[in-house]
Amino acid sequence: MDEMRKLLDALAEVRDDVDFENEQALVDDGVIDSLDLTQIMLALDEAFGIHIPAGEIGPENFNNAQSMLDLVHSLQNS
Repeated sequence: MDEMRKLLDALAEVRDDVDFENEQALVDDGVIDSLDLTQIMLALDEAFGIHIPAGEIGPENFNNAQSMLDLVHSLQNS
């Protein structure tokens, strides 16, 4: 399974009513709220074995699936 599919599957477990594949402003447009963000962080932690530090929590890392995957890669490589 490729990593984007793995990410999208994890996100669908959190909110199956959101089009994570195409949405580009999840945080900025209020599509996801702080509770969703917390659940997304837990899902990414479980799916990819990472821990997201508080300093990485911001719209720039969670507005779309690609930015989340970039964050995952960054944390995996650090």
